[in-house]
Amino acid sequence: MTYDKNVTIIAQITPQGRGGVGILRISGERSKAVALKVLGKIPKTRCVNHMFFLDKNGLILDKGIALWFNKPNSYTGEDVLELQGHGSPVILDLLIKNITLIDGVRIARPGEFSERAFLNGKMDLAQAESIIDLINATSEKAAKLSLQSLQGVFSSKIFKLMNSIKKIRLNLEAEMNFPEEEMALFSEEDIVDQLNSIISSINKILNISNQGRILREGVKVVIVGPANAGKSSLFNSLSLSNSAIVTDQQGTTRDVLREYVNIDGIQFEIVDTAGLRSTDNEIESIGIERAYKEIELAEHILFVIDSTLDQSIQNKTYFDFCNTVQNKSSITVILNKSDLLSQKNSIKNINGQTFISLSAYTGDGISLLRRHLKEKNLGSCESTEGIFLARRRHLNALNSALKVISESKENWIISRKWELLADDLRIAQNFLGQILGVFTTDDLLENIFSEFCIGK
Repeated sequence: MTYDKNVTIIAQITPQGRGGVGILRISGERSKAVALKVLGKIPKTRCVNHMFFLDKNGLILDKGIALWFNKPNSYTGEDVLELQGHGSPVILDLLIKNITLIDGVRIARPGEFSERAFLNGKMDLAQAESIIDLINATSEKAAKLSLQSLQGVFSSKIFKLMNSIKKIRLNLEAEMNFPEEEMALFSEEDIVDQLNSIISSINKILNISNQGRILREGVKVVIVGPANAGKSSLFNSLSLSNSAIVTDQQGTTRDVLREYVNIDGIQFEIVDTAGLRSTDNEIESIGIERAYKEIELAEHILFVIDSTLDQSIQNKTYFDFCNTVQNKSSITVILNKSDLLSQKNSIKNINGQTFISLSAYTGDGISLLRRHLKEKNLGSCESTEGIFLARRRHLNALNSALKVISESKENWIISRKWELLADDLRIAQNFLGQILGVFTTDDLLENIFSEFCIGK
């Protein structure tokens, strides 16, 4: 993806269709030529200009408001013209057709305005990504966190972390290049302390970033268990729907069902699966195979057991399933059908494993499960202050930096090789720089900005 400063771009930045107002944005070196052609003059900077919009022959197409922003004081850092007219698709289309007849002007690609803002230093890459997160926010919390990221809260923490690494690198370079000066910038023990401090900071940012990632993407919760344990009833109760067919016959659910539910600002993808058992039925076997694929992708597993069964059978069912799952901490055991035993609905933690007794049929105890899902994945804190939305690529970069610095610290303790430590810190700094777009590839930028709508 190349940025040609000689090309000016135009797009409608209001939603498609009829509306009270339709807005076109033009950005680039030819914006002045567009203003002269469409308006007859360049509007007064940063003022509301009520003007006629003209076609290529000077005939009036519309009348509205024109806004002019001189570079670099604009969203993109380029000369920008915005035309706010009536929201008629016909008029807006005529304006775009007339403007694109001007040499050097073309229709913008999705996200190209924000891409130019990034390339012109108006925002870093993390801030640019927060724009699409703000547009796509599915809850009030997600919208607020997107705004915090757009304002640079996340970026400032990454920048501060990069500066801490840079400071150590500069001191190491000084020690290596001028050993005879005996500057004693820090002792070898100081290096370990500073590395530990950076590792601690990365871990804190990772924790907060993961919480933000959950608020942005949601959590995939897969309901599994043996046949007739009540999985589909639990699916219906959690999703407040009747999507799943519920019968006493084993193998009723043969395919994967999905519903989305919002619990206190967190979006959960609830997945119902076929009962896990041995069967000769070809269709049911395919459903069971799909269930195991969903288990591999699950971030949280609700393993449903029929609590009316003998305790030894319940234990065997639970332990047999645990042996098939790598991340056992992601499992919550649901002891279903409490209504048949007249048991009190409860939530217990035994040896680090959560057990929730409830009745999917009556809905009693579902509130306990909802609260548990939220606290398990985000924590019990109601406030989102200090949290910012993060993407998986941000987490991957942070984890990569953490791995490099942690291994580098261990190697330093053993070898005390300044050059290796300095090089490792450079690599870690580059990983963090990828988050802000300091070190990026064209493919990465294309993938990120292709998510944007045209006009942003």
